[in-house]
Amino acid sequence: MAKKLHIKTYGCQMNVYDSERIAEVLGPLGFEAVDDANGADMVILNTCHIREKAAEKVYSELGRLRVQKEAMASEGKRMVLAVTGCVAQAEGEEVLKRAPFVDMVFGPQTYHRLPQMVAEAARATGQQLDTDFPEESKFDALTPDRKVEGATAFLSIQEGCDKFCTYCVVPYTRGAEFSRPAAQVLDEARTLVAAGVQEITFLGQNVNSYHGEAQDGSEWGLARLIREAAEIDGLERIRFTTSYPAEVDDDLIKAHGEVEKLMPYLHLPVQAGSDRILKAMNRNHSVDEYRALVDKLRIARPDLALSSDFIVGFPGETDADFRDTMKLVEDMRFIQTYSFKYSPRPGTPAALMDFQVEDAVKAERLSELQALLNAQTLAFNSQSIGKTMPVLLDRAGKKTGQLVGRSPYMQAVVVEAPEQLLNRIVDVTITSAGPNSLMGELNLDDRKACA
Repeated sequence: MAKKLHIKTYGCQMNVYDSERIAEVLGPLGFEAVDDANGADMVILNTCHIREKAAEKVYSELGRLRVQKEAMASEGKRMVLAVTGCVAQAEGEEVLKRAPFVDMVFGPQTYHRLPQMVAEAARATGQQLDTDFPEESKFDALTPDRKVEGATAFLSIQEGCDKFCTYCVVPYTRGAEFSRPAAQVLDEARTLVAAGVQEITFLGQNVNSYHGEAQDGSEWGLARLIREAAEIDGLERIRFTTSYPAEVDDDLIKAHGEVEKLMPYLHLPVQAGSDRILKAMNRNHSVDEYRALVDKLRIARPDLALSSDFIVGFPGETDADFRDTMKLVEDMRFIQTYSFKYSPRPGTPAALMDFQVEDAVKAERLSELQALLNAQTLAFNSQSIGKTMPVLLDRAGKKTGQLVGRSPYMQAVVVEAPEQLLNRIVDVTITSAGPNSLMGELNLDDRKACA
């Protein structure tokens, strides 16, 4: 019988990708992914260290899993318990100290070595800790074949970050910037398309710093990679995330205007609208430079929609700084955003800065910012009413007879549609809009095709 593997994933799309690859690495050992930790032979927590109290949430979950692990042990069964991801990388020894019942802790760059770690754990040779940054790339050790379900997939092309924003732990948990060879990325993309994938999202901590080596020894940037991927028959949509504004070059701007398969949606984190705060964050772009970049992008692709990230209450942020952020938001017209109160991350320079902002002030500012951001999202969604747009239906809806998909602008679109349209791109006319999703009706031709 197959051994049960349960992976709980926290945080970013990169972790989602890593969890999929971890399941693939363990597949040849007889593990089969399941949705529930109860009775699982192996449970892996793939953790995130970005948000406040992220580590404490992991320890809380480990406490619950300890009860299950001990219950299985009383029945003569064994649960192998592992922690990976950014918390594992940042606090590996601390995890083993605080949770000695954990069998394995491994970083996000070392999961290709899991078979050996599992074997050593099975031999009961003690806890396994592997948080080194190996000289060999994990991607060289992973099989090019991927098991995917559905029409959308993430594809990691770049990892790590050399920017050292003062609030961020990524350079310490993911290491220096690394780009996969272009041929390796395209081979994986073709494998995904052959498995039925129609939309691929290229992933990277700083995805537009991609500089992959081509087979002829030259170096490709992200724009060249996108153009080559667009030539793959059957691949209908291309996206990428997350971008660093200072590294959006002219080639990438041109690609937005010239590559039809590149969706008209870009996540472009700005973090703050004050030059003083951006400098303290070590963001390497000014507000005016960000505005000029957005202007260039919108000239190249007039229908381009933007999303962004914001941190409020960064150390030293004044009311005037916050008002600058609000002004930028008003001018940019973001359609989707992620906004958070600043929270100190251990080991980062910002955690040691003077003039930490009181939590009550941060909460008040965040509430005001989110009210404006939510109003912009609703306004954009409302402008979609009456328009017909292609929607990739990729999952079942909450109600019987409903399917849900994504518009080119990453909006969730709910439509009454037969199951045979799942994983297909169909034309949908938008009939109503809310802050989080749109409702639509199938194009007449699609309805007839299913009759």
